[in-house]
Amino acid sequence: MTRLADLAELVRAPAALSVPGDVLSGAAAAGALDRRTPALAGASVLLYWAGMAANDWADRRLDAVERPERPIPSGRVRPSVALGVASGLTAAGLAVATAAGGRRAAAVALPLAATIWGYDLRAKNTAAGPAVMAACRGLDVLLGASGGRVVRALPAALTIAAHTWTVTALSRREVTGADRRLPGLTLAGTALIAFTTPARPTVLSGAPSSTGCVKRGPFLRLGELVPEVLAAGYAARYGRAQARVLADPSPARVRAAVGAGITGLPALQGSLTARAGARLLGLAVAGAAPLGRRLARLISPT
Repeated sequence: MTRLADLAELVRAPAALSVPGDVLSGAAAAGALDRRTPALAGASVLLYWAGMAANDWADRRLDAVERPERPIPSGRVRPSVALGVASGLTAAGLAVATAAGGRRAAAVALPLAATIWGYDLRAKNTAAGPAVMAACRGLDVLLGASGGRVVRALPAALTIAAHTWTVTALSRREVTGADRRLPGLTLAGTALIAFTTPARPTVLSGAPSSTGCVKRGPFLRLGELVPEVLAAGYAARYGRAQARVLADPSPARVRAAVGAGITGLPALQGSLTARAGARLLGLAVAGAAPLGRRLARLISPT
């Protein structure tokens, strides 16, 4: 029988800690944080795990050469089991999303599931691969926003999508290593993401002026710095890993940078959530980052 530990490795179980923050940041931006949000986050996790299982099923022959330690080529998980897990988790994710958010959530969850499978079965090894994976994450943010004003969540969706593009572009060089141009490009993208993520009009303490505007107080409240602090933490960790690839673009360094991009994503999601006004929730989302790094030592997120 297939062991639970092998299935956990197949779906990269700990990496799912990077997923609920998509839904939470989208819900916060759209003003849709309510009792449906946890269920939508759960649906997102199920679809993510489905994508991981489908990825390994689709790559089973290539992995037999390049990544023989993975569950399918090592013989610990049969291909038919992996396909069944991917299909079952997809169905479960769609069912949970629809039950929680109705037609509006289903209208996002269905194209999200289709995009996940399209990436795994067709787009992954093409030039469109990073863009398609970025679309998956962007749709995941909009799933959280489906119960509110979706247009308000578009900046958050584009931010998460841009980050995902950088991670996916690097992941395509995990086996062969990269030239220095690629990590230079992704590092510049990370810096831009971190710089722009916390930026928004901020209401500061003070009395209304004669024009009806709020006067700028002498100090920012500490809580108003949460988006900036989280964005800086995201940039520092993920950026440092990419800088190491610039110095040594070996496969091991590339894999480490990809892992940092996955496990560091909650800090970015937390910054976006805090920017929308849910500062305590943003801190909680970011708290998944150190936990994800610890679990990544047990099960690789890549």
